[in-house]
Amino acid sequence: MPTSTPLPLNPVNGPRGVPPLGNLLAFGKDPLAFLTRLRDDFGDAVTWSLGPRRSLFISHPQHIRELLAAREDTYEILEIGWAFKQITGKSVILSKGGDWRRKRSLVQPTVRPRQVRTYADAMVDSAGAAADAWRDGARIDVRREMALITQRIVLRTLFGNDLGEQTRALGDAMDVAEREVGAEVRGIGLFLPGWVRTPARRRVLNAVATIDREVHRLIGERRDAARPADERDDLVTRLLAARDGEGRPLSLREVRNEAVTLWAAGHETTSTALTWVLYLLSRAPEVRARLEAELQDVLAGRPPAIDDYERLAWTRQIVKEAMRLYPPVWLIPAVARAGATLGGARIPVGTTVWCSTWTTHRDPRWFPAPEEFRPQRWAADAPDVVPDHAWYPFGGGPRTCLGARFAQVEAVLVLATLAQRFRVDLPSTEVGPRVGLLLQPATPLHATLRARPR
Repeated sequence: MPTSTPLPLNPVNGPRGVPPLGNLLAFGKDPLAFLTRLRDDFGDAVTWSLGPRRSLFISHPQHIRELLAAREDTYEILEIGWAFKQITGKSVILSKGGDWRRKRSLVQPTVRPRQVRTYADAMVDSAGAAADAWRDGARIDVRREMALITQRIVLRTLFGNDLGEQTRALGDAMDVAEREVGAEVRGIGLFLPGWVRTPARRRVLNAVATIDREVHRLIGERRDAARPADERDDLVTRLLAARDGEGRPLSLREVRNEAVTLWAAGHETTSTALTWVLYLLSRAPEVRARLEAELQDVLAGRPPAIDDYERLAWTRQIVKEAMRLYPPVWLIPAVARAGATLGGARIPVGTTVWCSTWTTHRDPRWFPAPEEFRPQRWAADAPDVVPDHAWYPFGGGPRTCLGARFAQVEAVLVLATLAQRFRVDLPSTEVGPRVGLLLQPATPLHATLRARPR
């Protein structure tokens, strides 16, 4: 629970960098290890530098909650790099001030819990279609299979359509864009002016052109559809029909930006989470056996439905624990404006304040045996109380991810659908994360499918 008085913030100086790059080389080489070292060697508030950018890294949940809950006139979202902006444009995730408030008011109703309920059938049907194509003893690329499932879901719920063969091309384009965003954040590209066209930036532009071509076509189809908007229930139709307090709609470019952002959140984030879920389950036979028992007890062989979401407690705990160990979004930055404070201490204007789900989620103060996969730590009667904002894979405060409910329901229903019918067995080799825009497995995960009795 939030405390009435803030936890005092006492920043210490972190590792000395190399002018003018600061700590960019160490950060770029292994961001997760670098941030973990800041937490372990220096404490909960550490100053460091990323190129010319003065930075403060915070690790305590109380400071993180205070940062994420801060008013927008004291902290603003950091626009991380050129590549990320090419993908999302000025969507709600990067908008500021009045523009952000307007867009959030228009987008938020499309992903409220009541609307998410209507998308549950598409989630289960898409996972079921994938399982129908699986065969006992077959080998699959886990990440690619999860991406195809979640992409099919988001295309059906977002556009009311399935792209068929174009689904793979669209997914490949997003993979390229995601990989290049991560590379830019870790290197000198973060500081290059927008007009510089490196090979990496040309790859981003080519990928975005593929994304735009299909997304604009699909938006056009929804706009020109013969059926009235009130008879359709896809997200793009709702975005096209949305009006702000002054009766103004989103422009077609704004609809594109919000659609791509929702697509990335509903597809990339969830497919990454599910990939890690299946990796962890393959290494934890007792956890998987308990999952299968719960599915049999709750579902008795029928496909899951939205009303089963709350009843599938162990399934939800598995997803939550996987997102603790491997949070898809691993770094959150904000820039201090005039009057910004944390823990009662004034933060200099222009300071970038960073927090990392990776380091907080693996802090032994909040999670005993933090490296271990223990879904039981999320049980309602678990003995260890997890502090507020010690787990925050969807951010927090007014900028909490709008698609958080969608993603959580999606992950649970897809996992339940697949685990009813197959075990996904991976080699015992340990696989670490690759840092990009999201935390992806560093190497392909090739698994063997084992059909379960039906």
